[in-house]
Order: sequence, then C-alpha cells, then structure tokens
Amino acid sequence: MRTSCRWTISLPMGLARDAERVANEEGRSKSELVREALRLYIEERRWRTPQRETAARARTLGLRSKEDVVCLIRAGRK
Repeated sequence: MRTSCRWTISLPMGLARDAERVANEEGRSKSELVREALRLYIEERRWRTPQRETAARARTLGLRSKEDVVCLIRAGRK
C-alpha cells in the first residue's frame, strides 16, 4: 500500500528558483520543502475561520481594543 501520492505542479520560474535555492541551502529536497509549506499553510488556515468569527463577534459587542476585552471580562466577574 502506498503511503504517498505523487503530484505534478507548475510554478512560476522565479518561485521555482527560490524554492530550489532554499531547499539547497537547507539541505532538503524540494518535496520536503513543499510538504512543509503545505503543512504550515493548512495549519494556519485552520485558525483563520475561528479568528474571523471571533473578530466579527467582538465587533458586534463593540470591542475595539484589549482594554475593551479586559473591561468586559471584569464586568462579567462582578
């Protein structure tokens, strides 16, 4: 059973050169570099939706700063 899947992708020449240079500088393969980039992108993307939802809720509550959040927390604790 295969544990990996092969993709063929197209990159702009400048990006391809930069990626190859970075891979060489770090002593890794281009595949390793792309795998890490995808992992980081997917991890970051997982956080974006909750962050947007939280920001929207904060705007609805009129929260504009950290101080506003602190005041809201203190008021809720009273």
